[in-house]
Amino acid sequence: MKVFVTGSSGFIGAMLVPVLLERGHEVTTLDTGYYEEGLLYGDGSEVTPPDLHKDIRNIEAADLEGHDAVVHLAELSNDPLGQHNEEITYEINHKGTVRLATLCKKAGIQRFVYTSSCSVYGIQNGEEFKTESSETNPQTAYARCKVMVERDLSAMADEAFSPTFLRNATAYGASPRIRFDIVLNNLAGLAWTTNEIKMTSDGMPWRPLVHVLDICDAIACTLEAPRDVVHNEVFNVGASKENYQVRDIARQVAEAFPGCVVTFGDSDGDNRSYRVRFEKIEEKLPGFRCSRTVQDGAEELRQIFEQIALSDDTFRFRAFTRLKQLQHLLETQQLDANLYWKN
Repeated sequence: MKVFVTGSSGFIGAMLVPVLLERGHEVTTLDTGYYEEGLLYGDGSEVTPPDLHKDIRNIEAADLEGHDAVVHLAELSNDPLGQHNEEITYEINHKGTVRLATLCKKAGIQRFVYTSSCSVYGIQNGEEFKTESSETNPQTAYARCKVMVERDLSAMADEAFSPTFLRNATAYGASPRIRFDIVLNNLAGLAWTTNEIKMTSDGMPWRPLVHVLDICDAIACTLEAPRDVVHNEVFNVGASKENYQVRDIARQVAEAFPGCVVTFGDSDGDNRSYRVRFEKIEEKLPGFRCSRTVQDGAEELRQIFEQIALSDDTFRFRAFTRLKQLQHLLETQQLDANLYWKN
């Protein structure tokens, strides 16, 4: 299969491209390059340079010709970033994605794998576990865009265009293009650099977690599945046993970093809390099952931090935190107010 991957140099994309190549697919990569300064380990050869250095809002039909499938990762990628400028979030994450899907349909590309998020569930609302049939309750611009994209692309589905929506749990794990603004990775960085996880919140909210390589496997299995199995389907991506309260994530991370102390504060006002079931993807997606745990991820990160002698400066480097990096690019006038490159 010839696969077009957007966001190929990001946290997930940097891990996905080698997985797809190893499974025998031909891959075309696109990335706008916001975070290319961030390389946690290696000499850069671990990350495939993008074939197209381009904003998704500037993709043309000619870029997509000849491909069998698109995997769409390239969006503004977390809640704080979305809250920073909601209008731009809607422009890129919603309108940009719908435009891309429309171009794909016109180009005759049948498969479209969209990386959505379990954040669409937002708040538990008395329902013990959320499933794909649960009502969504997004609390942020980021999550609202996910819901809107699912709605609009689902309406486009027909015999010629087959979207699949992967609602990923909160990602974690090592990547050359690591993110330190997601919960487990952030806690692991704090544990290594300060030997202390000092939480400002009480850690009571629930979150489902999933390793970045399990996300990559889910994407690959979706591409390779029979069309009728994945056509216009929503799959939660994760494992039901990997639902944790944030305080328990902190404790498991601390166990992987000997001597690390964990303390908790008061509730920080963030009302997002949800647990999710993942039986559907395990039962219906051929070849897929999550194989990694939170403890595995914490141990993996500790080993990598030790190998590269992770410093506090590297941990806090702006390119590993989405909002910090975009603020830097705006302040240094490399990006305009609409997040287009000036040069």
